[in-house]
Amino acid sequence: DFQGLSSSSLALASTAARPVLSPPARSSSMAAASAEVRARAVDFLRFLNASPSPFHAVNEARRMLLEADFQEVKEREDWQPRPGGKYFVTRNQSSLVAFALGGKHTPSNGFSIVGAHTDSPCLRVKPISAVTKSGYVSVGVECYGGGLWDTWHDRDLTVAGRVIVRTKEGNLTHRLVHVQRPIIRVPNLCIHLRKADEREKWSFNKETEMIPILATTVKTQLETLAAGGAKRSDDGTPKHHPLLLDILCKELGCEPADIADFELCLADVQPAVLGGALEEFIFGPRLDNLLSTYCGLRALIESQDSLADDTNARVLCLYDHEEIGSNSAHGAESMLTENILRRLSGSSDGKFSFEQAIAQSMLVSADMAHAVHPGFASKHEDNHRPALHGGMVLKSNCNQKYATNSVSGTLLRECALKAGVPIQEFVVRNDSPCGSTIGPILSAGLGLRTVDIGAPQLSMHSIRETCCTSGVSQCIALLHSFYKNYPGINSLLKID
Repeated sequence: DFQGLSSSSLALASTAARPVLSPPARSSSMAAASAEVRARAVDFLRFLNASPSPFHAVNEARRMLLEADFQEVKEREDWQPRPGGKYFVTRNQSSLVAFALGGKHTPSNGFSIVGAHTDSPCLRVKPISAVTKSGYVSVGVECYGGGLWDTWHDRDLTVAGRVIVRTKEGNLTHRLVHVQRPIIRVPNLCIHLRKADEREKWSFNKETEMIPILATTVKTQLETLAAGGAKRSDDGTPKHHPLLLDILCKELGCEPADIADFELCLADVQPAVLGGALEEFIFGPRLDNLLSTYCGLRALIESQDSLADDTNARVLCLYDHEEIGSNSAHGAESMLTENILRRLSGSSDGKFSFEQAIAQSMLVSADMAHAVHPGFASKHEDNHRPALHGGMVLKSNCNQKYATNSVSGTLLRECALKAGVPIQEFVVRNDSPCGSTIGPILSAGLGLRTVDIGAPQLSMHSIRETCCTSGVSQCIALLHSFYKNYPGINSLLKID
C-alpha cells in the first residue's frame, strides 16, 4: 500500500557509510507543531488517494461525517433539524451539503458557510467509447474542464467513477469502481517524428491525437473475450470494448448485461506523496480542489466542541461541476444551496426568516491559489506573490472574478488573527487573465457576503500538482476559526 508514503520512504536505504549530520536543535513546541503539520498532511494524502473521482470524494466525505456522528438525511424526506444537531445530504452522489446547528440557533440566525468543490480537470470516457485504430484498442474520451492536457501523456492511467448496475431484483444501484492498476496510457509522439517547428512549439489535437490506448488488436490477445457481452448502440455496434467491460465486471462482480451505464474518469495510478528534500511538499493529483474539500470537512467536524454556544448554522457545501462553470443540477449555480438554507431557516412565525438569516451570513469560498513560480515569477504582480508556507491566500479581483471585498476580507482576517494563520494577498496582473470560483456565483445568487481564499500551490490543473504540507494545517485552522468565531466578529460590524 503506497498511500501516504513519501518519495524518500520508497528509496533504498543505502546511506550507512555516509556521515550523519545532526539537525539543528529545536524546541519541543516547534517539534510538536512540525509533527502536527506532517500528520495533517499524511491524513490528507489518505483522503486524496481514496478520491479519484467526485463520486469517491463524496463517499469519503460521507464516511468521515458518519464517523463524527452526523446524520444523513434525504432531500425528498421531511426534516426536523434541531439546535445542536448535525446532518448532511448528498445530491447525485457527487455533491454534498453538511450542516451543524448551533445550540443557540434560531431560524432567523445566520449561516457560517464554507464552500469547495469535488471535481478536477480530467479525461472522461465517452458514452460510446469503443475505438479501434492503427492496430490499437483505444478508449474514446472527453476533456473535462481546462486541464494541462500535455501532462496526461505517458502516465500510467486507470479508470474510476460510478457504474449504474441492474440487480437481480431489477433495481438500479450506484456502485463505485476504482481499478487499482494501470490499464490505459496516452502515448506521446517521439521527438524524431516531429518537424523542426514542432519541436520548438509542440501542440496536438485533443480529439484526434490524444488517444488513450487500452490494448492492441492482436487476435490472440482478444479471442478469449466474448464480444457478444458488449453494450451496443442503437445501430448494433459496441458502445464500449469488451476488454473495458470485462475489467469493470471483475471489479464489481457482475455481468456485462448488468451494467446499465457509467461515468468514468481517467486517473493516474501513482499515489500522492510527501516530497522534497525535507518532505515539505505534497506531490499529487486533484489538489485543486480536494485539499479545500478535506480541510472544510476537518474544520466542521473538529469545531464541534464550540457548537453548543453558537447562534449560527455551520454549513459546508461541496459542489460538483465547478471546473465547467457550475451550471448543473448539482453545481453551485443550482437551487441546491438555497433549498437547503431555506429548510434550515423555516419558521412557523417568521415569514422572512431566510432573508434575515442571509443578511447575517457569510460564505468562505475555499479554492486553491497560485503560488509564485520560480521560473515564471513575472507572471505574478510584483506586490502580490503568494509563497508556499507563507499562509493562506486572500484572493481579490475588482472585476468580480473573486467575490472578496473590504468587508468580507476584514472579517476573514479577524478569523485568521484568532487562529494565528498568516494571510497573503493575491490579485492578477492587468495584462493577465483571471480564473474564477464558486464565490461570485453564490454571492450574486443569494446576496451573500463572500470572501475567496485558497492554499497556495504550483502546477494547477496538471495531472500532478504541488502544494506545501503547511497549507493543509493552515487551511483547517482558518476554517475552524471561521466556524467558531464568525458570529461574534460579525456582531462587531456596523455596516447595513
